Amino acid sequence: MRLFSAILATETNTFSPLPTSLAGYKEGVFLRPGEHPDASPLMYTAPLWVARRATQHENFTLVEGSSFAASPAGRTNRADYEFMRNRILSELKAALPVEGVLLGLHGAMVAHGYDDVEGDIIERVREIAGARAVIGVELDPHCHLTLKRVRLADIIVLYKEYPHTDEVARAEDLLRLVLATIRGAIRPVMSLYDCRQIGSYPTTLPLMRGFVDRTKEEEGRGDILSVSIAHGFPYADVAELSGRILVVADRDKAAADRLATALGQEFIRMRGRTAPDYLPIDAAIDIALAAGGAPVVLAEPADNAGGGAPSDNTTILRHLLDHGIENAALGPLWDPIAVRLCFDAGVGARLALRFGGKTGPASGQPIDATVEVAALARDCWQSFGSTQVPLGDCAAIRVGGVETVLIENRNQAFGLELFTNLGIDPRARKILVLKSTNHFMAAFGPIAHQVLFVDSDGPLTRDYARLPYTRIIRPIWPLDAETAPGLIL
Repeated sequence: MRLFSAILATETNTFSPLPTSLAGYKEGVFLRPGEHPDASPLMYTAPLWVARRATQHENFTLVEGSSFAASPAGRTNRADYEFMRNRILSELKAALPVEGVLLGLHGAMVAHGYDDVEGDIIERVREIAGARAVIGVELDPHCHLTLKRVRLADIIVLYKEYPHTDEVARAEDLLRLVLATIRGAIRPVMSLYDCRQIGSYPTTLPLMRGFVDRTKEEEGRGDILSVSIAHGFPYADVAELSGRILVVADRDKAAADRLATALGQEFIRMRGRTAPDYLPIDAAIDIALAAGGAPVVLAEPADNAGGGAPSDNTTILRHLLDHGIENAALGPLWDPIAVRLCFDAGVGARLALRFGGKTGPASGQPIDATVEVAALARDCWQSFGSTQVPLGDCAAIRVGGVETVLIENRNQAFGLELFTNLGIDPRARKILVLKSTNHFMAAFGPIAHQVLFVDSDGPLTRDYARLPYTRIIRPIWPLDAETAPGLIL
């Protein structure tokens, strides 16, 4: 038995001013066949990594293709997307014949000329691998679960957790189901329910936690093989943006339809109750200062690089400095130019530095201050679950009582290493400002005395009605009061 696996993934904010090119993938994951490290998976590479490990005890041969992954930003350059896609397709052709294909994709990637990148890839893989090959796909829940890709793939499995701490577990599920299908033990069928809604669904809050746990209980009952919840990615103007429920069953399409419908209707009843409350900046700072413990985390979703924002907004930082706040740290702030200048100056130097506020109007004004270069570190990374995320060169600067972590490779706050790389102990700070929506919770939630979500003026608005959608299928909640949800496959 021969399996082929490859990775091509990013999350595309079609409203972002930051274009995505090969340079973005080279800062993230850009590996030829066989170059993936053995130690741990990287961004979106869990299907390949899990399959490689499984060859030690399963009877199949794995042919590895290339792995490409970039941090979220705007649309990928068309020529660059086609280059990466065509390289993977040529590798698949060279691997033939194969009984199965494992793809690690994101699900919300958009390239110029391709609104459904994943559908395009799966379609071309199907043409090459043939009708009898079993195609298994792992997707991020912040995906657009289009009809095209569900019809063309045999099995699709999404991560269940947000923050995404279960990529490896879900890749193991995917491999198990693909192998069982090839061996004739199961014959998967998929049902898809469209909830016609846009929202945010962190599984660290009770309502969504309970819903996800109930979906897990359904897996293994009767003929149900897998249940996935597609949150959708709100910052993409594509036709099939919507929350959807996907159920995979063994042969019994009627059972899959019933469960997808029941879970979809429950998901709809949760509208408007799954996201945290957001506080004005000054109110959040006041609460943090009055708290009896530390650290108090102020999360800034509006400037989250994980949603395609630049992560160089200065508004909260300016509030901290203007109010003379002590024992505070903020990160990450994306400013490669400021990082370079800090390295040129050296640790301990004091210099007049302009930092942040560089990308556009939603970045705020740059800060001009005399800073102390507190620490420098080359080729840094931070952990996110079992994966390592590259940060590039990093600098910690100090202005008054506030330390700011400047990064070379744009990314959001994931792991404690964001600070500890530079000798900053996040547990010892009264206030931690993290540019992230919810992924920070995996590492920072356990050490936080309190977590507050701040409504800043960054580009990722929580009011979806303010986004200039033109391609999305209407009606959809909350843009429209009345919707028409239902089973679509």
